[in-house]
Amino acid sequence: MIAEKMKGMVANSSAIRAMFEEGNRLAGIYGAENVYDFSLGNPNIPAPEALTNAMMDVLKEEDPVVLHGYTNSNAGYADVREAVAQNLNERFGTSFEGKNITMTVGAAGGLNVILKTLINPGDEVIVFAPYFGEYRSYVNNFDGVLVEISPDTETFQPKLDEFARKITPKTKAVIVNNPNNPTGVVYSEETVKKMASVMEEKQKEYGTDIYLISDEPYRELVYGDAEVPFLTKYYDNTIVGYSFSKSLSLPGERIGYLVIPDEVTDSADVISAANVATRILGFVNAPTLQQKAVAKCLNEKADIAFYDKNRETLYEGLKKAGFSCIKPEGAFYLFVKSPVGDEKEFCSRAKKYNILMVPGSSFGCPGYVRLAYCVAYDTIVRALPKFEELAAEYRGQE
Repeated sequence: MIAEKMKGMVANSSAIRAMFEEGNRLAGIYGAENVYDFSLGNPNIPAPEALTNAMMDVLKEEDPVVLHGYTNSNAGYADVREAVAQNLNERFGTSFEGKNITMTVGAAGGLNVILKTLINPGDEVIVFAPYFGEYRSYVNNFDGVLVEISPDTETFQPKLDEFARKITPKTKAVIVNNPNNPTGVVYSEETVKKMASVMEEKQKEYGTDIYLISDEPYRELVYGDAEVPFLTKYYDNTIVGYSFSKSLSLPGERIGYLVIPDEVTDSADVISAANVATRILGFVNAPTLQQKAVAKCLNEKADIAFYDKNRETLYEGLKKAGFSCIKPEGAFYLFVKSPVGDEKEFCSRAKKYNILMVPGSSFGCPGYVRLAYCVAYDTIVRALPKFEELAAEYRGQE
């Protein structure tokens, strides 16, 4: 018998992964070129050449016994953490030191580490719908209570009036994802300032500490004039989780970091606890080769022009077909309104055309679907006529 908690998790297993597996099944039947899989945020462009070179250099330069051994601290190599801190300082005008950085097994590992560090059973963690569905599992891992803020489907900016009402004495953390998965929306500086003001007021009202956890795997994936505010500059109790999965096209390498600033309440204790959490959760330390490699590539990033071309083509094509969606400013997702209320039925019907999408209910926002456009450009071009056929089935039903 599996654990009772796992029964529920298995029953509600990731819809994203399920659609990805369905794509593999369909590809085996119809051929990969005839399946239009927009389910998984798996980058379709290679890591920068500089990253490949950096990995080779590290393998040549470092003592293999040391390189492939445990790090002295569970938080990672001291020189890598210092390099990350200085890079952030140069880019965002911050004043971090190596001690403020904990290298993590991707953003997912980092989020679990910080939630393990902060959450007691029954503590509330607030998220803004639509949100990355795995937050449910991460919070549940530590017997926290997930509190959802309903979506503003006009702008997909957070509803701050509802946010203020739902903060309670049990609120321990707030998770924001900027740029947002699944909408691609960037939370504006105005929104961030107002959010910080609400949290400051509530901390004073309740005499508690409320931590803002900023989940930022898409920080570098922004288009046009969009800017992503660096949240530690707006609210003292901010902890940043970052991943190189998207910026360097390294999702399978599992490498990222946490930023725990000195301004965070009891920062020394939080840093120490995060170090221990890294070990007792079974990560032990972040992958050593990848730590050394990304430290040499902190100013590198994937080809944003590739994603931008995909974004424009898919967005314009879907609008032309009659679908409604907000134009993303970042990440590599489109969040499209379902032409019928039951978006799962819409996803099911799309399979007739070998189009795979993820239902919005997976992100706490039913009535919408997510399309990941980090696919080959040719996939988008060939998919658009299929979207036209799909749209034709719904004309007159809205």
